[in-house]
Amino acid sequence: MSAFQLQRLGQVMEPEPDNPQEAEGVLNPAATRGPDGGLYLFPRLVARGNYSRIGIARVQFNEAGDPVGVERLGIALEPDTDYECRPGGGGCEDPRITFVEPFQHYVMTYTALSPVGPRIAVAISTDLFHWKRLGLAIFAPYAGIDFVHVDNKDASVFPVAIPNHRGKMQLGILHRPLFPGTRPEEIACHDRTRLVDLDHESIWISYCPMPLAGVEPDHLGLLNSHRRLATPVSPWELLKIGGGTPPILTRHGWLIVYHGVRKMTGPGNELELCYSAGVMVLSKEHPRVIRYRSPEPVLKPELPQERHGTVANVVFPTGIDRRDDIGMPDRFDVYYGMADNRIGVARLDVPASLPSIR
Repeated sequence: MSAFQLQRLGQVMEPEPDNPQEAEGVLNPAATRGPDGGLYLFPRLVARGNYSRIGIARVQFNEAGDPVGVERLGIALEPDTDYECRPGGGGCEDPRITFVEPFQHYVMTYTALSPVGPRIAVAISTDLFHWKRLGLAIFAPYAGIDFVHVDNKDASVFPVAIPNHRGKMQLGILHRPLFPGTRPEEIACHDRTRLVDLDHESIWISYCPMPLAGVEPDHLGLLNSHRRLATPVSPWELLKIGGGTPPILTRHGWLIVYHGVRKMTGPGNELELCYSAGVMVLSKEHPRVIRYRSPEPVLKPELPQERHGTVANVVFPTGIDRRDDIGMPDRFDVYYGMADNRIGVARLDVPASLPSIR
């Protein structure tokens, strides 16, 4: 049993029936506190044809301090550049937002649905309402892998500089390369057992050597010092794992709530995929070291809204909020996509101690 457990608080957002920008769902939001102390969500809004924009909404709370809904405030980003558009479509998808202290800027990483496939794009802001694009993240080659031509998703950055493999303080980024042949649909029918398989989609960590104090970035530096941080291990995540919520510092280290995928049999005996969520804690001093990883999912599709939707059997964590505002620094609210159609929220309480990692 995992040392972390999530308690569902409810659904906070669903598509507006008459809004064409949300015809195919609202999902996978970034979450961050604004300069005013309010909590803002940046959901992926999907129009027909899988054309995605990134919206902005302010979270509403009840008297107990629990999130109960949102006030829509408009669009933060929509496809506009050549790397966000392609013939017949395009998209800005699945953002994560971190306030990066050395920059004194919010940094948004999101998936740009480019003409050559999904790529990681970056934008910055000081107020959450006005965003400046920095372009695509560029990765240096690694062990014969040309990252420039590799699809990539689920990126998020650390809020402070962290040490790379040589101890140099740099901007750190988590991401999920999609190497050819590693998609769950491509490997789900393989019968051989895999305790740890380096050919599955995994979580990677890379670093960006660039000025980290007193300078507003006008571009993102070349990302290098790549390392495969974690690969699929447990049965609930055996097909792939990928990043979820941005890393946030807790008493035990850097906490991320990530996603894992397994195969399951549908009602007609057909193959289906199941997306669940787990917890990982990275060392504060050496974030390349995993201190804890949940052996079982902390959240899996159980509600009708999680089991039925645009994509069935999906809970997909992307946003996290530390509840300092109500005097509970060990409580985190996790915002997640429900079956690629709605947005739910669950409460995560950090335990006093961590079990020994196996």
